Amino acid sequence: MNAITDLQDPLVFTDSAANKVKEMIDEENNANLKLRIAVSGGGCSGFQYGFTLDEVINEDDTVLNKNGVQLLIDPMSIQYLIGAEIDYQDGIEGSQFVIKNPSATSTCGCGSSFSV
Repeated sequence: MNAITDLQDPLVFTDSAANKVKEMIDEENNANLKLRIAVSGGGCSGFQYGFTLDEVINEDDTVLNKNGVQLLIDPMSIQYLIGAEIDYQDGIEGSQFVIKNPSATSTCGCGSSFSV
């Protein structure tokens, strides 16, 4: 497990995103849950983001701690997320996790697919 301190975070996990994850964990009534972000092949631009709640921290996960919640990222995905910002936004188009990724050379309209 690669625990990351606030001084060397490879990406930004906003207060808004962390607070939403905490809310989701409280709704599930399971304090062992963490937010896992994964990048996988697919989507209209080549790669896509996936979000799941997970109880297991794998030995090679990068772990970010924020506001009492943990963000988990596997070793393959972290390389595509360095420098990104993980946020949660409420807007007229709905509420959703949003990733602002400076490494993405293009994205598609759904906001969850990108290319590098």
